[in-house]
Amino acid sequence: MEQISASLKAHLMSNDQEFNELAAEHGKYEERLRELAALHFPTEEEQLEETLLKKKKLLVKDKMEAIIGRYRRQAVAK
Repeated sequence: MEQISASLKAHLMSNDQEFNELAAEHGKYEERLRELAALHFPTEEEQLEETLLKKKKLLVKDKMEAIIGRYRRQAVAK
């Protein structure tokens, strides 16, 4: 995700429920991916889980970017 200012992220976290939920989901995926990365000998199931989580995390990130873009377009239009 492109770097967004801390103030914009804080604003969206407190004023946009969807963004807040997506950020929480993104964090949950990130935490689980760290756990999986720490495994020395992951099982096939854990490797598959890691692949699926990476895809889900990217999808969530794209949704968050769309919200940021929408917010920026609205801010410019005002």
